[in-house]
Amino acid sequence: MNSKSVFLAFLWMLCFTTFAQAQVTATGVVVDAATGEPIIGASVLEEGTSNGTITDFDGNFSLSVGEDAMVVISYVGYKTQQLFPKADMKVSLAEDSEVLEEVVVTGYTAQRKADLTGAVSAISAKDLEKQQENNPMKALQGKVPGMNISADGNPSGAATIRIRGEGSLNSYKEPLYVIDGVPSTSGMHELNPNDIESIQVLKDAASASIYGSRAANGVIIITTKKGAEGKLNVTLDASVAVQNYVSRMHVLNSEQFGRAMWQAYVNDGTADPNTNVLGYHYDWGYDAQGNPVLNNIMLNKYLDAAGTVPVSNTDWFELQYLCQQRW
Repeated sequence: MNSKSVFLAFLWMLCFTTFAQAQVTATGVVVDAATGEPIIGASVLEEGTSNGTITDFDGNFSLSVGEDAMVVISYVGYKTQQLFPKADMKVSLAEDSEVLEEVVVTGYTAQRKADLTGAVSAISAKDLEKQQENNPMKALQGKVPGMNISADGNPSGAATIRIRGEGSLNSYKEPLYVIDGVPSTSGMHELNPNDIESIQVLKDAASASIYGSRAANGVIIITTKKGAEGKLNVTLDASVAVQNYVSRMHVLNSEQFGRAMWQAYVNDGTADPNTNVLGYHYDWGYDAQGNPVLNNIMLNKYLDAAGTVPVSNTDWFELQYLCQQRW
């Protein structure tokens, strides 16, 4: 074996040794902090990566992670913990009381999220504030499992909501909207997102049974904000948008348009240019070679017989643009 081969083999062994030293195996058990019972199916994930596992029937886990990495351990209804990896870890997860005590409004009652068994999704006002949408229906995109929202892309356009597909019970395909206890079929586009306290989406028959066949396509319950005791709280939300045309449109003035129209009449050869309905009067004839020649263009002072619409050279494209810039 020559010296080059020996050097490459040594370099490969060095890299392998360094990699092996940079990995540690985190092992342990995840239990409930209150009861000490093992938690089955808790997520154990290396922070910032997709490298992870779940706990087994006895709450045990084993995961190889980087030496300086953090291990994130989480489970639904419990507070997430971030720990440094080591062997024989004992992780006690405490219940997230704020999440479990959250009240969810269904069709016939209000329940704690901890006691809820129906297919209900709750969206708070904080979730809506993250989306800069003037239509609260668009702000629900990606926040409710099983609900499909399609929009036309226009900032002020409407949105279509389908909850778990389309029902066949009746021809109406939109979900039923209940705004502060009042059923409505007009949607949420007329509501100000800042006036909404919470939104509950009822997706199963049990939760929406009180509304009968109207709930065949799901129910969206909207609770608006109300006055409360305490200090005055003022919130300011402002936005600015600029709109401009891509290319400048150059238009003809009155004389240029009249000349173009006279030339069109002459080229057509079927009518007298002075029979136009816009009030143009042409002084024209033919030269010695028989070619049509336009000597002068005359136009009435007013476009209408009542004399209320004067003739002008208004560039409507430019005027509309200036009005938009001014507002």
